[in-house]
This record gives sequence, C-alpha cells and structure tokens, in this order.
Amino acid sequence: MGRPSKGRVIAAATPAIILVRPQLGENIGMAARAMLNCGLSHLRLVEPRDGWPNPKAERAASGADIVLAKAVVFGSVAEAVADLERVVATTARNRELVQRIVTPRHAAAEMHGWVGQGDRVGVLFGPERTGLTNDDMVHADTALSIPVNPQFSSLNIAQAVLLVAYEWAVATGTGPAEQMSAHATRPATKDELANLFVNLERALDESGFLRNKAMRPAMVHNLRALFQRAAMTEQEVRTLHGVIKYLAKSKHSGE
Repeated sequence: MGRPSKGRVIAAATPAIILVRPQLGENIGMAARAMLNCGLSHLRLVEPRDGWPNPKAERAASGADIVLAKAVVFGSVAEAVADLERVVATTARNRELVQRIVTPRHAAAEMHGWVGQGDRVGVLFGPERTGLTNDDMVHADTALSIPVNPQFSSLNIAQAVLLVAYEWAVATGTGPAEQMSAHATRPATKDELANLFVNLERALDESGFLRNKAMRPAMVHNLRALFQRAAMTEQEVRTLHGVIKYLAKSKHSGE
C-alpha cells in the first residue's frame, strides 16, 4: 500500500473524497473501490481510527490500490479542506446550521461546474456511527442529503461514497444513455433491412398471407415500419433470412 502521505496537497480535476474519522479499514477499502469504479482516485483521510496504512483496507479495496497508495492523511477537517475552494458535506439529519441542502445529482452537476472553472472540490463523509458533527459541517459550503427511506436512513460509508461518486460519473456524460449489446456484430444497414423485407414479402406472397389486395399496402407498410423500429443487428438479419428460408422449405416439403 505504501507509506502514508501526511498533509500533502493533491491538485485534481476531480473531487477529493474526504473520510472523516473512519472507524473500519474495510470501509475505507470499499470506499476506495467505489471511487475507482466511478473514475475518482483522490482520497483524503482525517484521523482514521485504526491508523494508516491499514491491511484490512487493502484487502477490501479489491484492486483499487492506486486510490489507497495516493491517500493523504490529515489531523483535522480544517487541514483536510485547507487547499479547497469548494466543500460539500454529506448529512442524513437536520441540524441547527443554516445551510443549503442538495441531492447527490444536483451536487454532481454543481461540482462539475466548479471543477470546470478551476476550483478544487472536496466531499466530506462522516464516521460510520455518528456522521459529521456541526464542527465538521461548518467547513462546507453546501450540505448533501441522500434521499433514502426517512424511517431508515442508515447508510454504510462506502455505500454513501458510491452513490455520490456514481452521480459524478453520470454527470460526466462519457457514455451514451442507451446502447445495444452487440456482441461482436454491428447494426444492420438499411440496405440489409430492405433485402430482408424483399425476401419476407416474397415469402408472404407465396404463402397467401398478403392475398387481400385492398389491405396489402397497409400491411406491407406496417411490417416495414416494424422492422425499422426493431434496430436489428447484421447477425439478426442473417438469422431471419434463415428462418424465412426454412419456413418456405418446410411448407413446400409438406405439400
């Protein structure tokens, strides 16, 4: 895991995740794993209870070693946020402090804006049992509250980190909102779809399915529209060609 860094500042184009007085090494490791899953790698630790480095954190990180190796240890929250321009603090409870409270999604959008204009950003997460205190919260510009069941709002610290990190990743917009799992094939071209429909239309004529001349144009148009909406792959088109050929062969052999 390497020697711990103390008080060393990290300049980053992504938010720093700051775990305040974390109690279990396993939770630190799982938080590191969640961070790296979502493209974050800058971890800061404030007074980890069991010291640092922590072998239990390394085991729980499941390969997110780069996050643990770069982790910076601080003696207080004030020291951990001293170089930051923006700080968001996670909380599940109403407190006496007057602070704006946002959802993780809103916070992620704001953090992208801050990072884009060159600000250094950090997100505070409190200890497993108690969460952040008011003394911790006063270092933050914004409070972040995860909308969970109000009758049971207890989240593991690694779960909370994953939720916030995931919203950051989604707001990054690095991938399409929807895609087809093509498995080494590609989308069918319009020409391939047209050839498929010519084959299908011929088979339907031969079978007598399109025998109603008055209804035939509408039926043909609807079937063509159905195939266009299906967003088929080249492999699926070839499979349907085979299906049509087999059905036609079966019909003729049975006559």
